[in-house]
Amino acid sequence: MSIQSNLNTIKATLPENVTLVAVSKTKPVSDLMQAYEAGQRVFGENKIQEMADKWEEMPKDIQWHMIGHVQSNKVKFMAPFVSLIHGVDSLKLLQEINKQALKNNRIIDCLLQIYIAEEETKFGLDENELNELLSSSELKEFKNIRILGLMGMATFTENQNQIQKEFAHLKSIFDSIKKKNKLESFSTISMGMSGDYQLAIECGSTMVRIGSSIFGGR
Repeated sequence: MSIQSNLNTIKATLPENVTLVAVSKTKPVSDLMQAYEAGQRVFGENKIQEMADKWEEMPKDIQWHMIGHVQSNKVKFMAPFVSLIHGVDSLKLLQEINKQALKNNRIIDCLLQIYIAEEETKFGLDENELNELLSSSELKEFKNIRILGLMGMATFTENQNQIQKEFAHLKSIFDSIKKKNKLESFSTISMGMSGDYQLAIECGSTMVRIGSSIFGGR
């Protein structure tokens, strides 16, 4: 199967309101260009340097999503061009994104990463930390970021019930935040990857991150 036909197959299964992020980390530009030529415009990378190199080389109508864990000292390298930062899990990181966005005269969109998995290795905020962050006075001062929603990663397991429970949990947090905070821009739930994106969509995901099903294994 070619990258193009993989993409078309996946896109045919996605509802209109769901954005497909093609996870292109470690893949060569030639592979990304095949996806680009098939109409894909949203790519996800997990290393800032690799994303910046690809941004320089590739067409400028691409939206670049940073889907990996972000270190504050690296934000400046992607601030000129990044479209959406998925894994924001602290006020300190938001502060740095805001600072670098201001320097570049941009407003940078962000998702807050919520810890929903039963694994110690995943990053993210718990519900209390999320509420604290959203109600903090500092956040209101950040004029160069826009929080678009939440992102979460389910436990890496074959147990579909557990994955579904974790996705449903994220959706319920999203719904309660939206109701309570009246955030106009708050509309995105990024959850679901190659193995579980259909389940994620059933649970309310509006953005799926798919890599191996498009580009093949790493």
